[in-house]
Amino acid sequence: MSDIPENSQAHQRLRLLSEALDSGALKQVARILNSGLSPSDIAHLLESSPPRQRALLWNLVDKELEGDVLQYLNEDIQTEYLSRLNARELAYILEDLESDDLADLLQQLPEKVIAEVLETMDEQDRQRVEKVLAYPEDTAGGLMNTDTITVRPDISIDVVLRYLRQHRALPPMTDSLIVVNRRDEFIGMLPITKMLVSHSTATVREVMDTDVEPIPVTLADTRVATLFARYDLISAPVVSEDGHLLGRITIDDVVDVIREDADQSLMSMAGLDNDEDTFASVWTTTRRRAVWLGVNLLTAFTASAVIGLFEDTIAKVVALAVLMPIVASMGGIAGSQTLTLVIRGMAIGQISGANVRWLLNREFFSGILNGVLWAAVVALAAMAWFQDVLIGAIIAAALVINLVVAALVGTVLPLFLKSRNIDPALAGSVILTTVTDVVGFMSFLGLATLFYA
Repeated sequence: MSDIPENSQAHQRLRLLSEALDSGALKQVARILNSGLSPSDIAHLLESSPPRQRALLWNLVDKELEGDVLQYLNEDIQTEYLSRLNARELAYILEDLESDDLADLLQQLPEKVIAEVLETMDEQDRQRVEKVLAYPEDTAGGLMNTDTITVRPDISIDVVLRYLRQHRALPPMTDSLIVVNRRDEFIGMLPITKMLVSHSTATVREVMDTDVEPIPVTLADTRVATLFARYDLISAPVVSEDGHLLGRITIDDVVDVIREDADQSLMSMAGLDNDEDTFASVWTTTRRRAVWLGVNLLTAFTASAVIGLFEDTIAKVVALAVLMPIVASMGGIAGSQTLTLVIRGMAIGQISGANVRWLLNREFFSGILNGVLWAAVVALAAMAWFQDVLIGAIIAAALVINLVVAALVGTVLPLFLKSRNIDPALAGSVILTTVTDVVGFMSFLGLATLFYA
């Protein structure tokens, strides 16, 4: 959830809520929570509260609101709350959620619990949820909502309007009706804006848009997000392999995908889960970070082992110990720039086999030019510092080598990791840092050993 504007009513209510909590006025807290804040605001407040305060707030939330609040919480907190409820309690608080949101929440639970919850639901709702649960969470099928309004192509606009008026409300984000034939195969879309300005006697076939490409049910959610961004979609139909309509995806679910991907890219570079709870317990935080710290320690030992190979050279020329972090640091920064650019390009579908060669050539020559530029600067500084022309030349050569290698590895590494089904954002930065450290130390100390031996 984005920050709440300072002058908004919601911000004022949150401020009053904070003051009431500090004063211990629990009745006032409950009143503000359940009548003054939206479910998304309540979720934001829960995520922003330490564990003890969070538990108090959750106990004050009305049962009727719990399901709506849960769908806005991150997975860590969702799982914590869901695990405390039995199947009947879960069914009660989740009964009013849309099928896609309900499926997202159920997927946080063990298979046995999911089955128990489904058994408590009526037949129609169960079939809708089971249809979504049949597909992986990170596909179009996992994103879709089965609540759709369909029409036949041979009826008139007047009939469609009378049909719509029979509904108490349209499904959220309904910008178009979906046109299908008698076998429920997708044909096209009937935009509501276009329907409203068309003559009432015109048929759906005459007004509908047949240029819309439906989304295959197995398409990855990141590709779905790319399509929504590229074509400015509000909703889109989802079809099976044989073209039968299964449901639709709406922009609110796509925004969630975009946010999750952005969070994952940011958090993965630090070795953290994208649903990491900011206010998790000390033990949970320590356990999750310990693994990644251990991995980094291994890579640090690798770099240290390379330095150890040149112990005698460093002992003879103390200036090497002073200057060698510069080479490794410059390579790390150059590689990270390329790595970030490539990971982003892969995420939005800009990089493919057709343009990788051009990208490699660009990074190679960019690495050389940046290497020569900054090698000259560092060489002049080193020569002035230590009054030694040779050490300036050595560090200049090492910088060029490391910056070129960093640029090339930063380009190839995420593509290689992706081909092995490894998240480049998670593993890329650690591997890249190890490579630039090893190459930087090896080139600098190796050249120094060659010329000072």
